[in-house]
Amino acid sequence: MLKTYALAALLLAGALPAAAQTALTKIKVKTKGAPATPAAPDLSQTYAALIQPADLRAHLTVVASDAMQGREAGQPGQKLAAEYLQKQFAELGLQGPVTGSDNPYLQHFQLTHSLYEPGGFLKIGAQRYDYLSEWFSYGPMPTPFPTETVSQPVFAGFGVEQGAYSDYAGLDVKGKDVVVLMGEPQDERGRKLLKPLGRKADYWDSGLRKAALAKAHGARSIFLMTFAPATVFQKQTSELGESLREPAFSLPDPGPEIIDTVAENIPPGIGVYFTSQDLGLALAGTSMNGLIDYVRALGRAGRPVPAGFQPPMATIYLPQNQQPLTTENVLGFLEGSDKKDEVLVVSAHYDHLGVKHDTIYNGADDDGSGTVAVLALAKAFAQAKKDGHGPRRSILFVLMTAEEEGLFGSEYYTAHPVFPLASTIADLNIDMVGRTDRKHSPKRHFVCIVGSDKLSSELHAINEAANRDYTHLELDYHFNIPGEPEHIYYRSDHYNFARRKIPVIFYTTGEHADYHKATDDVEKIEFDKLAERAQLVFHTAWALANREQRIVVDSNKP
Repeated sequence: MLKTYALAALLLAGALPAAAQTALTKIKVKTKGAPATPAAPDLSQTYAALIQPADLRAHLTVVASDAMQGREAGQPGQKLAAEYLQKQFAELGLQGPVTGSDNPYLQHFQLTHSLYEPGGFLKIGAQRYDYLSEWFSYGPMPTPFPTETVSQPVFAGFGVEQGAYSDYAGLDVKGKDVVVLMGEPQDERGRKLLKPLGRKADYWDSGLRKAALAKAHGARSIFLMTFAPATVFQKQTSELGESLREPAFSLPDPGPEIIDTVAENIPPGIGVYFTSQDLGLALAGTSMNGLIDYVRALGRAGRPVPAGFQPPMATIYLPQNQQPLTTENVLGFLEGSDKKDEVLVVSAHYDHLGVKHDTIYNGADDDGSGTVAVLALAKAFAQAKKDGHGPRRSILFVLMTAEEEGLFGSEYYTAHPVFPLASTIADLNIDMVGRTDRKHSPKRHFVCIVGSDKLSSELHAINEAANRDYTHLELDYHFNIPGEPEHIYYRSDHYNFARRKIPVIFYTTGEHADYHKATDDVEKIEFDKLAERAQLVFHTAWALANREQRIVVDSNKP
């Protein structure tokens, strides 16, 4: 764009006849009175320049130190980090906006910490199916079967619903356990009955979407029947055994419910289980031949049909050791001037993976980099206000906890906002911006932009203009493509704002070789690039906070 402007200027100058150019040089202009008023300073440039690598390094050296013990939600290291961060906000002169808290900078909330215990089973008649052998749980939530529970499952076909097609039509599944098939319904030629209609082709292949739909219909749990024979299934669960035994977290008070069949996240409040083919058939109450007859009849009809078989009673038991723990978001508030009732949120998560097998996971990039970037933005805006150039709109700086466990900090904040969501104009979320990922050369100065155009065309344009006018980074949108295989759009705290129709931008540089490893340390951070990326966020925030009209919400892209 700048090259185009430069070329146009050269062509315009060259178009002047030589005589005219000479005449122009002979004109003498006499001026009287006061000298011309100098151009006003560019305040966005002035205060963005306060974001410096040295300050970022100083903060990150503390935040990602061994003393913080990996900042796992609810653990002592996370408490130490929260104390450090709230003190930074206070020293900058930001307000603590949380009412009813023992500390106005801290938004406390409860999580449930669930630990695996052996002995789980599912019994149908005399046949017992052991947990982690022919079925396993998928999702960080307490089990709905902490004691032996007698269940009458409900078979719901493929567990999908679109337009007039609904596997739940005529079924009462409230408080019950649903059994569904993986995959999508097909006609006799193997073509999917449900047309894409703007969604990706494998939309209903996601068990998580089926779980969210079952939750919307009130189900207590969902059993997703795979077509893996018991021997294959057992081999897979054996390979996943260690990860399936890891502690699970859940949010017991998620607030007002939002049913979301688009997200790639585990829906809260419903048990989600995968089964072997053998157990799935037993739960449904049929044989493979009976199931094939059902699928063929459905394909011929082009709509749901009666199954012709009835699930039997089952006894389900899945013990867990459940403990409550408290964690907290850290908030700092900078009040605006004439548009102070409108609020811009700038966020990052400060938690990480904690200590595993006596090894500290410091999380310097994930997400120490975003955390210290938020501190740097807060400092720049606070200084602007001290100098009499504060933002017109208010800015809420939020450092989220429990992102690693399931985006729980942002889920709690958006369900229990300190300022009304209706007054929240956007969320600028920063997560992993201190490194170069595997896809880019270390020489390239880039940042990946995710979600900027999904709800607001104006937000996208403002960020593009900020980069064009100031930072000149390479803006990489490959994570923003619908159907992007890593599902990055759904994997950080901005998504809980987006699913409540608040425009977002997610700034990231993607996964690098040390992602979620104990080697994600401070010495590997590229602080000059971190500063550049933080400055882009600042320029975009400055424009959003000071423009005349709040940005529009005029899109709804997947």
